[in-house]
Amino acid sequence: MAIEPTAHIWMDGELIAWDQANVHLSVHALHYGSSVFEGIRAYEIRGTATVFCLDAHVKRLFNSCKVYRMDVGYTPEEIRSACIETVKASKLTSAYIRPLVFRGTGTIGVDPRPCPVHVAVMTIYLGGYLGPEAVEQGVDVCVSSWGRMAHNTFPAAAKIGGQYINSQLIKMEAVENGYAEGIAMDANGFVSEGSGENLFLVHDGVISTPPLASSILRGITRQCVIDLANDLGYEVREAFIPREMLYMADEVFFTGTAAEITPIRSIDRITIGVGHRGPITERLQAEFFGIAAGEIEDRHGWLTPVT
Repeated sequence: MAIEPTAHIWMDGELIAWDQANVHLSVHALHYGSSVFEGIRAYEIRGTATVFCLDAHVKRLFNSCKVYRMDVGYTPEEIRSACIETVKASKLTSAYIRPLVFRGTGTIGVDPRPCPVHVAVMTIYLGGYLGPEAVEQGVDVCVSSWGRMAHNTFPAAAKIGGQYINSQLIKMEAVENGYAEGIAMDANGFVSEGSGENLFLVHDGVISTPPLASSILRGITRQCVIDLANDLGYEVREAFIPREMLYMADEVFFTGTAAEITPIRSIDRITIGVGHRGPITERLQAEFFGIAAGEIEDRHGWLTPVT
């Protein structure tokens, strides 16, 4: 989706004008993908922006930086405050927040450690990631020819910028072949995830999702859906999923900060279930969006009002 500029970006400790948030051509992140980032949504509740799972996102940001040997230079509380400050400065009541930690100018070599670390927080408007009707009608997807990385190749649970070239390949292939999204297999041939979404299957009333061992990102929305499913009395299993189970499932849906909870109506042009959003997906959506809209009690403490 196209970026609509907002007034300010938080960068290295202060709010600056959007057009002044620039970096030099020589920054290490541009050449080698040496960055860590998060994607966070803020939902409008009674006219006020309310950030969804802010603390969990900040914690994952720091964990990713730890894996990558990157010193953020700020405390989690300071980054949390920076996110809130940037949303307030944007004057958006519904927003997408992008904290970014990246290596600057210092060396042209692969070792990033001589380069200084910079931190920025950008806030923009973001609608439905996979299309305005996708949340209700579902999307058509394919199994990608590109697989996820093997273990000990990249740290899949860390949200590191350079690793997303794999996601770009999956997404471009899918779109060029007429699909909204692609699903990758892991190095052992089991279902992994989409280019930027976790995946759930429903079969005979049981909800299944690939485990971390299938080279998935430890999705925050994924965990929210697991918590909601448990609240509603559904059985949730983390299990290795063979490709053919995608086609046999009664329901399949994506989860993610951008995708939220998006049903999948077909995979490789094979209709999933009855070809539209299933009842369990719809019930989970009702809970998720009800909490995000302030219409259902925030029983898990996911919401942080921007005040």
